[in-house]
Amino acid sequence: RLKRRARRHGQSMEAEVRDILRNAVRDEDGTAARLGSRLRDRFGGIGLDADLPEIRGQKARAARLSR
Repeated sequence: RLKRRARRHGQSMEAEVRDILRNAVRDEDGTAARLGSRLRDRFGGIGLDADLPEIRGQKARAARLSR
C-alpha cells in the first residue's frame, strides 16, 4: 500500500513515509503553520524583503491568463 501511495503522489517511498510522519505529528499537536508562515520559512532567505499586503478574509479570484 505504501508503494502505491508513494507512486500516486509522485515520490519515493521514503519521502512518502516522511510526509506521513510529519502530518501525523502536526495533526497530533494542532500547531500546523499557516500557509503564509510556511512560505516565509521556506523562501525567507532568498532576498525578498518587500512588504506584501495581507489578503486574509478576501474572496478568491480566478487567475487571468493571457495568451
